[in-house]
Amino acid sequence: MNENINSKPVISQGWLRVLIFCVAYFAISLLIAIPIILLVKSSVDNPKTDINALMNGEYLWVTILLTALVLLILVFIFRKFIDRQTFASIGFELDGFFADAASGFFLAAAILGIGTIILYFSGHLFWLDANADFSKLFIAFGMMVIIAFSEELVFRGYILNNLMQSFNKWIALFISAILFALAHSLNPGVNLLSVGGLFLAGILLGINYIYTKNLWFAILFHLSWDFFQGPILGYKVSGVNLPTLLEPEIKGDTAITGGDFGFEASMINILLLLIAISVLYFIYEKKYKTPPVAMA
Repeated sequence: MNENINSKPVISQGWLRVLIFCVAYFAISLLIAIPIILLVKSSVDNPKTDINALMNGEYLWVTILLTALVLLILVFIFRKFIDRQTFASIGFELDGFFADAASGFFLAAAILGIGTIILYFSGHLFWLDANADFSKLFIAFGMMVIIAFSEELVFRGYILNNLMQSFNKWIALFISAILFALAHSLNPGVNLLSVGGLFLAGILLGINYIYTKNLWFAILFHLSWDFFQGPILGYKVSGVNLPTLLEPEIKGDTAITGGDFGFEASMINILLLLIAISVLYFIYEKKYKTPPVAMA
């Protein structure tokens, strides 16, 4: 009997656990960002240095590693002491979900590939050079692994998981996608189209989770998306410059190309994401007749 009582969350409402978690998440993000911004300001002769210095400078690695470590600890604490569930129950089981993981990886590459082909043949994209620095690509890949794992752990593994305990799965997905977009709203080059693209990305990243309660589709999609978009094809990744294999030249209407934010702010990307979400919806509705209940 005591085991059953102890297994119940400290806070019964999933939405309230998410609210408290988000407050802690954004507070910690600020605590990490402010000292690094001040450090950057003190090391460069530019009084206007701001969040861009974190996202496009030598402190990017420090910011990513520190943020990922803190988020991992934060999710672990909330999962164990507030949700009173194991960390692994967030959805790390690979057995039986390999096909989902693989589909996430290749779907991201396919969307980027199709979008790039459209930009190229419409005269909006050219490549000037190729820089085959594999050591930089390896480092960039490691960076993308850390980002994909930590962000999916937070937005799908914790936030969406808990929202599903309070709301219909589609409402939970909608709210989690809004939070995902808001979390990137301070990135360099952000605009209305980029926020729309990030929201749809949040829907696509979470649509598998609301049926499977498994993170591998989202993690592999996120990893593939960031790695092929930035280090391989040369786009900015959510406004961030990274070492790239291909050096692109992008011309024309920024609503088509994505402008300073990158391909994610392109209307082409938004259209492709809508198509992908629709296709996955019909596939999952047919495959998963009864979606699993979120764990309390």
